[in-house]
Amino acid sequence: MANDTLRWDQKLPVRQRFVVLAAFNNEAVLDKETGLVWEKSPQTAEEGWIFAILICANKTVGGRKGWRLPSMPELASLVDPSVTPGPTLPAGHPFTNVQSANYWSATSCADDPSHAWFVEFNNGNVNHDFKVVIPRQVWCVRGGMNADQY
Repeated sequence: MANDTLRWDQKLPVRQRFVVLAAFNNEAVLDKETGLVWEKSPQTAEEGWIFAILICANKTVGGRKGWRLPSMPELASLVDPSVTPGPTLPAGHPFTNVQSANYWSATSCADDPSHAWFVEFNNGNVNHDFKVVIPRQVWCVRGGMNADQY
């Protein structure tokens, strides 16, 4: 049986793409384009990179554990580049508390492991910076994981 939620090659209308999950007390959102489950309402406090990883690893959303910091491509998949100013999410999305700010990804820079990638939800760009000293926003996700994310 085919799993239509794991199709990164499709572009769905927002009302079909995002589904608020009743089984998670309406606190999580399934992205049917990627098959990932996102927090509906990410925290608004900024954290350093290592704390961001710990926050997601210890998080309970909708009565469920198993959250993690998303990879850079996963986080960037939420960006709608036609939306300006930020937050650069598709019009009609179901998320709340998303800031027009920079969100950490779990992806380290290959050429400088002291840096990690982040997504700028004020303009949709992707960039990197020091893991240790710079606090950024945290948005946790559930779904398949790859060791290259960290």
